[in-house]
Amino acid sequence: MPDLPSRYPMIEPDAKAPTVRRLRQLSRLLDNLITIPGTQVGVGLDPILGLLPIGGDFVGVILSCYIVVEAARIGVSRATLGRMVVNIIVDGLVGAFPMLGDLFDFAWKANTLNIQLLEEHLKSPQQTQKVDKWFILALVAGLLLIAIILVILPMIVIRWLWQALTGG
Repeated sequence: MPDLPSRYPMIEPDAKAPTVRRLRQLSRLLDNLITIPGTQVGVGLDPILGLLPIGGDFVGVILSCYIVVEAARIGVSRATLGRMVVNIIVDGLVGAFPMLGDLFDFAWKANTLNIQLLEEHLKSPQQTQKVDKWFILALVAGLLLIAIILVILPMIVIRWLWQALTGG
């Protein structure tokens, strides 16, 4: 595998802690910012963004992508990165459906799951590897495509519902 260019340097083990701490904070902001009183259920910006018509889920996916890109920079394996992407895809696609998606966003914590995958991977540093720039580019392009679909899908559903209600 070719080395990553200098803008994607492999992060040294001592430098990983601040990155992981920053990613944990982002995950908490997106998934568990506020705990509902009397419960252990957390609500973050991701489900709140999902309530915004059309662009909310797009923004949520883009923010989640940052965690995956940083995980790749740290040296997380392709298999783990793939599982992280699947978590984001599930969150984004199901979250795109009105009502059902909004309820799902409160329960499915893709960013928290991705931080858990990252931390599990870091427990076995011998598996840490450089991921080539083309793999990172493919990941980002795929997630961007999903984000674009998340903008188009609700518009199609709204148009279909409008036609069904108005008979036009």
